Amino acid sequence: MFEKVKQLFHRGKLSEAESKFLDPRPDYEEGYDAQRDVVVRLVAPKKKNAKPYQVRGIEDVASKNDWKAWVYLAPVIVLITVFLLYPLVNTFFIAFAKDYQYATGKFSGLTLDNFGIIFKLVEINGAKEEYFIQYAIPNTLIVTFVTVPVSIALALIISVALNSIKWFQKFLQTVFFLPYVTNAVAIGLVFSVMFDDSGVINFIFQSNTVWIYGADRWTAMIPLCIYIVWHSLPFKILILLSGLQGIDKQYYQAAQVDAAPKWKVLTRITVPLLSPQILYLMITSFIGAFKEYTSVVAMFNGPGTMGRASVIPDMETIVYYIYDNVEKLYTGRAAAAAVFLFAVIMAFTFIQFKVSKTRVHY
Repeated sequence: MFEKVKQLFHRGKLSEAESKFLDPRPDYEEGYDAQRDVVVRLVAPKKKNAKPYQVRGIEDVASKNDWKAWVYLAPVIVLITVFLLYPLVNTFFIAFAKDYQYATGKFSGLTLDNFGIIFKLVEINGAKEEYFIQYAIPNTLIVTFVTVPVSIALALIISVALNSIKWFQKFLQTVFFLPYVTNAVAIGLVFSVMFDDSGVINFIFQSNTVWIYGADRWTAMIPLCIYIVWHSLPFKILILLSGLQGIDKQYYQAAQVDAAPKWKVLTRITVPLLSPQILYLMITSFIGAFKEYTSVVAMFNGPGTMGRASVIPDMETIVYYIYDNVEKLYTGRAAAAAVFLFAVIMAFTFIQFKVSKTRVHY
């Protein structure tokens, strides 16, 4: 095309301006053009937009090198696939596999019996499995709906108090954060000693209450919930305290001018402005509480109030039930319980996000 344009121009049939307009190769070199006051970069024109990174026939070199980004992301993608996606898909498969053998990977077909067993709908060896419905689910719900609201409320109160104390604040923050970096099992052992028959708690209250070993299930729930709340406080305090320090002081100054009471300042200013942090803590806390396992092991050293010698797993949670059945090689039941837990967590997270659209202020 360039040759044809050149011939027409020499014959006088095209003006110089028309020839430059039609010329696909303008008459200038790459670099800085002082006359036009621009930096010129020459690229080879393409006949077709054969590739997605070509715009109007010009090849975008930056987009062409996208493969380098995928090379950098490859290690993370491999790790996520191996340690997250594959176990998730495999768990769903095992939950529906009949007579699955974990060592060999063999199974005899697909079935819903694993879900039927844990929900007392299908008999196994002439009896029905009742521990999952009778203990694992109720215990998990109790732990979740007791410890999460209490811990968030306490963390909010402590955060507001710490934020108002300017002197000694750094030291108090360190003290409150120490339980978060301390081993959870070690803390559980300390709590089990404190709530022992001859422990500090009974000594302070001059009581002979049996809190842990050999205790009633509902009595044992008290030290368990106290331990979970106490151990989860530091992280919540850290998040809420950082949110408080980011609130504009003008809101509090305006409330002070209006002589607003402190409780109204807390409910009308502090809580609404901390709603993003509270939502984050609610979602993560609910997920963590539904997956509670370490606290039961640390305090009871077994699925029941009699530790490993417990005949009835009256302190068992859903995750404890999963680990217990994996240890007993009942892989199908464990996978079915894991799928159920996954569905419950997803449902609660979806509900929280739905509610947050009208309650959270960014």
